[in-house]
Amino acid sequence: MYELLDKISSPADIKGFSTGKLEKLAEEIRDRIIETTSRKGGHLAASLGAAELAVALHFCLESPRDKLVWDVGHQSYAHKLLTGRNRNFDTLREMGGLSGFPNKEESEHDPFTCGHSATSISSAFGLACARDMNGEDFKVVAVIGDASLANGLAFEGLNYAGQTDTNIAVVLNDNEHSISRPVGAMSRYLNKVITNPLYNRVREEAEKVVKNIPKLGSTTYNAVRKFQEGIKNLLMPGILFEELGFRYFGPIDGHDISQLISIFKNTLCLKGPVFIHVITKKGKGYSYAEKDPTGYHGVSSFNVRTGRIYPEERAGKTFTQHFGEKIAGLAGADSRVVAITAAMKDGVGLNEFSERFPGRFFDVGITESHAVTFAAGLARGGFKPVVAVYSTFLQRAYDQLIHDIALQKLPVVFCMDRAGLVGKDGPTHHGVFDLAYMRNLPGFIVMAPKDGFELEVMMEKALEYDRPVAIRYPRDFARQLVGLSSCAPLEIGKAEKLREGGDLAILALGSMVNTALEVGELLSKQGIEASVINARFVKPLDSGMLESVCRENKRLVTLEEGVVNGGFGSAVLEVMERENLLREVQLKCLGLPDQFIEHGAREELLRKYHLMPDEILAIIKSDLL
Repeated sequence: MYELLDKISSPADIKGFSTGKLEKLAEEIRDRIIETTSRKGGHLAASLGAAELAVALHFCLESPRDKLVWDVGHQSYAHKLLTGRNRNFDTLREMGGLSGFPNKEESEHDPFTCGHSATSISSAFGLACARDMNGEDFKVVAVIGDASLANGLAFEGLNYAGQTDTNIAVVLNDNEHSISRPVGAMSRYLNKVITNPLYNRVREEAEKVVKNIPKLGSTTYNAVRKFQEGIKNLLMPGILFEELGFRYFGPIDGHDISQLISIFKNTLCLKGPVFIHVITKKGKGYSYAEKDPTGYHGVSSFNVRTGRIYPEERAGKTFTQHFGEKIAGLAGADSRVVAITAAMKDGVGLNEFSERFPGRFFDVGITESHAVTFAAGLARGGFKPVVAVYSTFLQRAYDQLIHDIALQKLPVVFCMDRAGLVGKDGPTHHGVFDLAYMRNLPGFIVMAPKDGFELEVMMEKALEYDRPVAIRYPRDFARQLVGLSSCAPLEIGKAEKLREGGDLAILALGSMVNTALEVGELLSKQGIEASVINARFVKPLDSGMLESVCRENKRLVTLEEGVVNGGFGSAVLEVMERENLLREVQLKCLGLPDQFIEHGAREELLRKYHLMPDEILAIIKSDLL
């Protein structure tokens, strides 16, 4: 189907290609990415923009001997196609198929499994230092996007690597588009960068002059150095990176393969750290993605000819939609409510809020640590900050949660979207650790709604509490619960009983409440009556309800869409041990195992880990009845 691509089994196969053949290969790669993502979904625009960049890098490198580290990795589809994965590319993001991100278990060409921003420079520098200490000789290249470069970890890596003489190359893939609109001083700085071919020529000539002076006195030497610095400041667009200790080259046209190969051949062999600034167009080669790179950043299936993205099957409003509508309403009633997000305005549902209250909306870019501590400052100043963030990304600010929020006892509300299994993005994006890492924070209230209505009530209450609050909810539709039309009023630390039964009790949290009700219905059909408890709170846990349940039922099951270790089930066990309730009660904790969960559709993963109603029923009958 593809004249060149189908013959590529490793990067070695392209070494003898002419520039013309490399350009044709890049076009075939784009066609392959478009064709596959139109059926499977995935990160389209970013990977289209990096096609020539991946081709040029692999033409100049000797992977896997040389190490190529992609930041985040959502732009690495071309890399996958060049490294022996074209044949299996149709399995992209399927359970058991190719990951949508670099994966060290998948290929020797992927040094790291990754999916979070700004890790590439530090990890690549570690590889380079290990190479030197081992007496080895290979190239190490980190590829990072302009949005990721604004993250503190990226600056920490640049700051340390730049003061060494370690050979490492950082390639900035500057496509001027992040998932949401780029923000911050770094974005403005990169936008001001202009091509200036004079700089490197002037620098080289100045160095020749210095070398040809036989003996320099300190005055003469300092004068020459000042002259060099003056020329650099006048002519060089990458002054920031040079001051950090990197040799700067660019900006380079990221779609000109000939120019890319030339610059890589001439710079990757230089001593010390180098910084190569490449300008690409996100969505390159597919007109719809070029016009709307944000809309085509991550797509479900779509019509290639018309560009129409097929909508997901509707089953009512999502939890995200409930959040977005509710926070806008709360802000309308209280001018102290402010919203903060880390480059995920669309994903967390803050579009309406940002339009109605632009002065109270803060998109801080991919800087989760800053977002949390910034919220602390706003709270101390008398405002009511709501930090809307994916569960997996809040992990990146754990010290700030402890030091700047919990220790200060500040009333900041954390609304954690994508809690639990998020599906095809895999282990770096599943939000399965939040219950374990949030419930350990002193003073925090941690809760999870069973449906969209309860989420809205929790948000109202959270803004009333004078302490930090975390609310976690899934990437899912907020469906009407089985056989339920209303719920009890929300009180802090109080659960609610949704179903009566004396044979056993099922204590469920958040997204698993509906599953628990379905299990209750299945048990009832077999003559077994189960109580179903909506825990609502992980912290504080309703110990009174738990004591009552233990008196009435000698068999208990906990259900959670998160890791069991340290999670909701563990919290129940701790209370039962403290209240001496374990002696006469059998308890089974069901959730996700102590491992990273692979990519796959949410329903597929729930079934694999025995969290579907029929499988939970089987476990209960086998282990408790």
